[in-house]
Amino acid sequence: MRMVETGYLTNQFLIAMPNLLDPSFFHSVTYICEHNEHGAMGVIINQPLELTLGELMEQLGVKAPAHLRDKKTIYQGGPVSVERGFVLHRPLGQWESTLPVTDEIGLTSSNDIIRSMADSPPENSSKNTAPQDYLITLGYAGWGAGQLEAEILENSWLSCEANPEILFHTEPELRWEAAASLIGVNIHQLTGEAGHA
Repeated sequence: MRMVETGYLTNQFLIAMPNLLDPSFFHSVTYICEHNEHGAMGVIINQPLELTLGELMEQLGVKAPAHLRDKKTIYQGGPVSVERGFVLHRPLGQWESTLPVTDEIGLTSSNDIIRSMADSPPENSSKNTAPQDYLITLGYAGWGAGQLEAEILENSWLSCEANPEILFHTEPELRWEAAASLIGVNIHQLTGEAGHA
């Protein structure tokens, strides 16, 4: 495992509290890809777009194979750089521009990973070099130095260690509740007053 400094939330889920009404983050789960003294960045994993993988590949000038054409794995990753695509994937692999989050999970912003998906045979083939698990986002979420910590103190967020099953295999509309349940919380029973005397 990559060592993460104590107190930072890399490889954790950031779960929006019910009182967080910002439309970009309402009922969101964000996977934190990097968090340090300079700030934090992550991608929202439960806001699917009406865009298929085939349509995205077409926009990039890549011919989508039939088995990927209608896949709906594209998400609104956050309000920053919404014109840029990011692939959250496992295993890490070797790509032109990857931020390793853990020893297994990476965030890649280069198109070579998309081309690999298009060129690889279906997932059950031994010749498949594309990531086994992935989700693609347009945009990301970012916080300046100390901003995320302040928002957590204001009871805007819960956090917990990320779970790959929720990250890659749970239906998007179930991820908010599922992430909160990892820490024994029924998210629907919380209010913004939690933690205040």
